[in-house]
Amino acid sequence: MEVINKSGRRKTSVARAYVTKGKGNIEVNGVDYKTYFKTSTLHFYVTQSLTVANVRNEFDVKINVAGGGNTGQAQAIRLAIAKALVEHNADLKPALRAEGLVTRDPRMVERKKFGQKKARARFQFSKR
Repeated sequence: MEVINKSGRRKTSVARAYVTKGKGNIEVNGVDYKTYFKTSTLHFYVTQSLTVANVRNEFDVKINVAGGGNTGQAQAIRLAIAKALVEHNADLKPALRAEGLVTRDPRMVERKKFGQKKARARFQFSKR
């Protein structure tokens, strides 16, 4: 098996995953994923696609991720790995789809409007 290269996005984060046959090593931006992401919730996001497909120890994954925050990056990685697994074996798609792992989450931060404090919040109104 050659290298499968897929990208995943979430909010403003972009992750590129390079999946090869291996022993289950996951490397994010050159370091182990448990070093890069501190919390167990983020560890769960990163490994979720592999765990659902029951191939946790069959593939090595190298990931380049940029933009956004920790959660957005972890969820972008989750999508990239899921897309790579589907390319490797299309039979995994129903299981991954049932968990919602092959769908791009389209939610983004709403832009700030002029004449307002934030996207929806107005400046405080003073009657007198």
